[in-house]
Amino acid sequence: MAKFSELIGGPVPVLVDFSAEWCGPCKMMGPILKELKSMAGDRIKILKIDTDRNPRLAAKYQIRGVPTLILFKNGQPVWRRSGVMPAAAIWQQIGPYV
Repeated sequence: MAKFSELIGGPVPVLVDFSAEWCGPCKMMGPILKELKSMAGDRIKILKIDTDRNPRLAAKYQIRGVPTLILFKNGQPVWRRSGVMPAAAIWQQIGPYV
């Protein structure tokens, strides 16, 4: 399995959904991210990270609440939001980075 730094390190922006199994709003993000992927196509990758299974990663990126979305480009975070948002709103906000 690839390391997280390898997954987010490429030129294609990677939207990481930091979430948890027990989180109700996190479950709502599934269909939203699917819709976002259909809007964005190959211009972004979407990755889901369970904060309970990856506590070091959650600590590194200071994840205090879930869901938290972070867009990485060339390994660097360029956009971040917490909470549930509609796909169109996410796309509008991350568009300049894609």
